[in-house]
Amino acid sequence: MKAIRILAAALALGAGPALADDDLMRVEAQGDVPAVMDALVAAVEGAGATIFARVDHAGGAEGAGLDLAPSQLLIFGNPKLGTPAMQANPEAGLFLPLKVLVYEADGKTWLVYQDPEEMLDDLDGIDDDAEYVAKMTGALKRLTSKAAGS
Repeated sequence: MKAIRILAAALALGAGPALADDDLMRVEAQGDVPAVMDALVAAVEGAGATIFARVDHAGGAEGAGLDLAPSQLLIFGNPKLGTPAMQANPEAGLFLPLKVLVYEADGKTWLVYQDPEEMLDDLDGIDDDAEYVAKMTGALKRLTSKAAGS
């Protein structure tokens, strides 16, 4: 019973969020969600990465009879960047390939992604200073900046 009270208190205090706010990198974009996502797709393809999926969350919600502001997720990667992380720790595959969400909120369009250093931080064998972490970070910054029109 005591464990249940402790768990309830922890949940009430908001303990254990899935992602800390500082783990997420946000970039304000010019244009609507489809246009920004198209620009992101073009940037990713131009960089030679592979696009695995483009998920239309709002379209899925609409199909279920629900309303959701425009929101799309791009799942993409480059084996030259991701494979070394998975060689260091196969559990990196939980976080890879990379993902960028493009969504609308309060009349603005945003790109958001998880910082690779923070994303892989808790995995044994992954060094925050690893070259592949720096390359993932740089690629996400460049790709989202280009898609944002900045």
